[in-house]
Amino acid sequence: MGITQAAEFLTTWEAGLAQAPAGRALLLHGAARPDLGGDPQALLALPVGEREADLFALRRALFGERMQVRLECAECGADMEFELDAGEFARTLADRGEPSVRVAEDGWEVEFRVPGLADLTAAARTAEPRRALLERCLVTAVRDGRSVSADALPAAVQRRIAEAAQAADPGGDVTLNVACPECGQATRAELDIASYLWTELDAWARDLLLDVHLLATAYGWSEPEILALSPLRRRYYLELCADV
Repeated sequence: MGITQAAEFLTTWEAGLAQAPAGRALLLHGAARPDLGGDPQALLALPVGEREADLFALRRALFGERMQVRLECAECGADMEFELDAGEFARTLADRGEPSVRVAEDGWEVEFRVPGLADLTAAARTAEPRRALLERCLVTAVRDGRSVSADALPAAVQRRIAEAAQAADPGGDVTLNVACPECGQATRAELDIASYLWTELDAWARDLLLDVHLLATAYGWSEPEILALSPLRRRYYLELCADV
């Protein structure tokens, strides 16, 4: 982690302690996309796959390429450990995302905006989530040169829209399929990068605060002075403290 970022990410971590998982994910996404200025509406409007790509890129920047993952085999219960490449996930998801899709089916011409997290959350609160999502994200629907509403779309066209939207935003559902080395059966599991990254950030922050405590006690330095040191220099001073 860069020298100037330590204080910033401690602030992000501190703000996230009082948040639910959704709030923590939003804070992390804001840190990953400083170009959006932390605007919640702008962040929540992005396609889910784009958010996942941003979080994988942030994880790579903070903690490196390799992600250690543990998973229990659904068949035999064996504990499986394996590595994932955060950079590869970030590149793959970023390259394949599309902001909208167009569907032509049986005389219908439809443009549909790929849903963002705000769309999915709002739709999930309704009695008919699929219909609500269609109404929120439908850009245009034309039949025989005449514009129509979402209610007029037949089931076959709605299925094509759902398929096209899923293909345009593959990162919206990052699912692992891991073969067990013990029994050979495959286990499917969703990879929640926001939760994974928060767990790592939480451990990093607590370790860093312990370093600050030890160095402040030994040398009388302030927190900003200690955080201004590079990680390598902080570690060197901590080793000197242990030798005393």
